[in-house]
Amino acid sequence: MRRMGLWDMVLTRGGLRFGGQTYPCTVGRGGVSGRKREGDGATPVGVHRIVGMLYRPDRMARPAGWALPIRPGDLWSDDAGDDDYNMMVRAPYDGSHERLRRADPLYDLILLTDWNWPYAVKGRGSAIFIHQWRRPGFPTEGCIALRRDHLRAIAPKIRHRTRLIVPDVLAPSSQTGSH
Repeated sequence: MRRMGLWDMVLTRGGLRFGGQTYPCTVGRGGVSGRKREGDGATPVGVHRIVGMLYRPDRMARPAGWALPIRPGDLWSDDAGDDDYNMMVRAPYDGSHERLRRADPLYDLILLTDWNWPYAVKGRGSAIFIHQWRRPGFPTEGCIALRRDHLRAIAPKIRHRTRLIVPDVLAPSSQTGSH
């Protein structure tokens, strides 16, 4: 593993450290875990690459040249029994999924991680994103969430080699180890 760099995002007990600053954030309702499973609400331990950025073009300007718009009908499969598990899919889609184009602002800007992607292990967890929080201290379903202005400040600084590092020291000792 390469050393942590300036463009790495590192989850700490005090928040998400990136670019020399620490931003308050929330994690999954299941805490941090080295044994992530679909539906457990945990944020997975590990070194995750940032592999994409999605945004709502009707609500904000493109945050980076490589960001892709979220269109009506864009979904994310969380159906562990489907071949498209942990992938972006389009409506109509019969499997279990999350709508990416939401009425609330939580998914106006999404940083996609490579957790269990692109070759998903069924049931190991899906849709681990970095997105806007609902409010301070309110947990996610396993994602990392930030204040809107912080997320928007971070997004244009993301580089090809940016990683999200979730150290195993943040997980209870019973939740570390291999999947």
